[in-house]
Amino acid sequence: MSVRSLASEVPWPPSVDDFYLPPVVDGTNPWLTKVTILVWVAAAALIVFFLVSYRNPQLVPTKRQWLAESVYGFVRNNIAKDMIGHEGVRFAPYLTTLFCFILLTNLFGIVPGIQMSPNSHIAFPTILAVISYVLFNYVGIRQHGFAKYMKASLIPPAPWYILPLLVPIEFASTFLFRPFTLAVRLFANMFAGHMILLVFTLGGFVMLNSSALLAPVSLVSWAMAVALTFLEALVVILQAYVFTVLTASYVQGALAEQH
Repeated sequence: MSVRSLASEVPWPPSVDDFYLPPVVDGTNPWLTKVTILVWVAAAALIVFFLVSYRNPQLVPTKRQWLAESVYGFVRNNIAKDMIGHEGVRFAPYLTTLFCFILLTNLFGIVPGIQMSPNSHIAFPTILAVISYVLFNYVGIRQHGFAKYMKASLIPPAPWYILPLLVPIEFASTFLFRPFTLAVRLFANMFAGHMILLVFTLGGFVMLNSSALLAPVSLVSWAMAVALTFLEALVVILQAYVFTVLTASYVQGALAEQH
């Protein structure tokens, strides 16, 4: 199939229905989509990778063992310990899992043939944010007790006459905005990157098929898509790091002695 014939098959203009992914196989349940399968693949790949890497640990590590230890060491030393302190080591396994899962699912968005990150759909970042939300509230309540934790979270050290204004703000900031911003930040960046790459890629096909004058411009559009793919790779890593750092920051705040 030639590039021009492929361009003639690109649906244009796109519609809202294009945001709803079809089932993988006709007649299957609507939840079994490409994104769902990618999440399963990411979870299985991480489980297999770490199990195989540590199945027979060596004093002089193999390449797989070195890579697994490097990732874990990076999260433990540069996120868990730096953000939480000496207690951060016990949260390092969760933070490492969180970082690796988000990084791998983000990378799917720039892998040829896949080109779709599950985090570009709001459901998956929401679930990750809810897990982190439950975690930092749980450790705060367990560390200080429910009453002391809620008091410190809702009542800041301020004059009594402005507390009616500050208490609702503190409640919204701690219990509403934190999980919301965690989820939306990851979703918005992955969705925006996916849409930008899609616009330049499909735009090249549309211009190639529209007229002889615009056909050479399609090469510029595709060159931009390639350049933005490298930029998106940096965003992919950064967003996994930011989500993990913010989770560690919330855990540190929940464990802080002022509670």
